[in-house]
Amino acid sequence: MIEAHGKEAIVRQRYAAGARERADKLCCPVDYQSNYLEVIPREVIERDYGCGDPSRYLRPGETVLDLGSGTGKICFIAAQIVGSKGKVIGMDMTDEMLEVARRNAPIVARRIGYANVQFRKGRIQDLALDLELLDRQLQTNPITDAASFLAADELAEELRCKHPLIASESIDVVVSNCVLNLVEAKSKRQLFTEIFRVLKKGGRAVISDIVSDEEVPEEMQSDPELWSGCISGALTEEEFVRAFEDAGFYGIRILKRDVNPWRTVQGIEFRSVTVEAFKGKQGECFECNQAVIYRGPFKEVLDDDNHRMERGKRYAVCDKTYNLYCKAPYQEFFEFVDPIVDLQLSEAKPFDCSRTSLRHPKETKGQDYNATTEANNKCCDGGNCC
Repeated sequence: MIEAHGKEAIVRQRYAAGARERADKLCCPVDYQSNYLEVIPREVIERDYGCGDPSRYLRPGETVLDLGSGTGKICFIAAQIVGSKGKVIGMDMTDEMLEVARRNAPIVARRIGYANVQFRKGRIQDLALDLELLDRQLQTNPITDAASFLAADELAEELRCKHPLIASESIDVVVSNCVLNLVEAKSKRQLFTEIFRVLKKGGRAVISDIVSDEEVPEEMQSDPELWSGCISGALTEEEFVRAFEDAGFYGIRILKRDVNPWRTVQGIEFRSVTVEAFKGKQGECFECNQAVIYRGPFKEVLDDDNHRMERGKRYAVCDKTYNLYCKAPYQEFFEFVDPIVDLQLSEAKPFDCSRTSLRHPKETKGQDYNATTEANNKCCDGGNCC
């Protein structure tokens, strides 16, 4: 098995070469929106590698972090989508890739009329450590023996805390295009934890990557060509989705899955998927007498907090869950029942979210509710009544 530092060195070497000269085997074909490519220099387009287009799911005004940004193609596309009020940060560990991206950033800025992209050097599994700042510090205090090695480790930790490359809860959307599989297995949990850390509450990750339909055997993981070619470091489809769950994300969904595999190696299919996952379900639960009704089409569903709901029934939910369901990706699947009398959170009692229970209508209307009304003259379907 290739050691972790060896895998990272292999990846850096291969992508450094890919920054100098086009390398076809580093990516699979992706159909990007041509109007966004018009302002991007040819050099960037030809030497940038990926397997999907997470930029399609961005919105104006957002702050975006692109992990493994390479020569900057996704960043420059994102810059046009988020607009002058948005911000894009590209992160990469390869000097040659960063040189191409930084050299072309002023060109793109001039063509679109504003500068909202910057590129930083770091490892995607360690988003707090500014590698260029660490390099400058080590030039003053170089590593010469065991003591200075330990001091450098302490310095790196100090920089993570006092001068984080990407601050906690500072990003609206984290995107990535075919680089998560390049991180060795022992660091993948940390990678997803770091993505979660830097996102704002209510933020989301939109990740395009290569996944496998079967476990990748160790002998394939030891192949440097397959590893650096985005193949043997791939998670299975199931593991990829579960990694988001384990990091604390909710509302996880597959936005795009290629029907045909990009490559098949020893009978194992490797294909591109794009997954979206949200941050924000953490927090206290309070009882505000709200209810939700699952509309279907399935007979029942199970959410990320193990609430099992049958179609058409009225369920009690806490205020936090109610508000989560009111937003993407849930809102189209639920009907929402507000209480007749709003209850302020400051007056609300704790809600036990470990249980799932039906909500009696009187809990929402009020136990003393006894109104009698005339028929509503407005059409039930909102159209013109005959």
